[in-house]
Amino acid sequence: MELIPVNDTVKAPAAAFTGDVHVTPFKKADPPSRLVAALVRFTPGARTNWHSHAVGQTLHVTEGVGVVVNRNGDVIRMRAGDTVWTPPGEEHWHGGTNSTCMSHIAMVEGTDDGDGTTWLEPVTDEQYTAAHTR
Repeated sequence: MELIPVNDTVKAPAAAFTGDVHVTPFKKADPPSRLVAALVRFTPGARTNWHSHAVGQTLHVTEGVGVVVNRNGDVIRMRAGDTVWTPPGEEHWHGGTNSTCMSHIAMVEGTDDGDGTTWLEPVTDEQYTAAHTR
């Protein structure tokens, strides 16, 4: 067994997120494990860019309310205690609502060359607003 030291919380990069998002990584892909995990905190209105994961992604919401949206326009409203999985290659985005914070544990299985995430374009304000009216 090993107690993993706490990592510093960092502001998520503006190239992949809109608004104030903070990430506390707590599991790196140390071979043979390829699990990457972090606590991610979204302020109201904050969200990821569109993105996908080579091996899929699991989100477990620890507090607040948020949404996950895919390219088909499917919207999942998630709240504390919910777990959402996106399949490999599915383009999606997630974030807090316009009035509430949301924190989740993000878990992905890494690939040989990184965490397997492909970052795409930002979510527009129109896309973000539409997700909250469905």
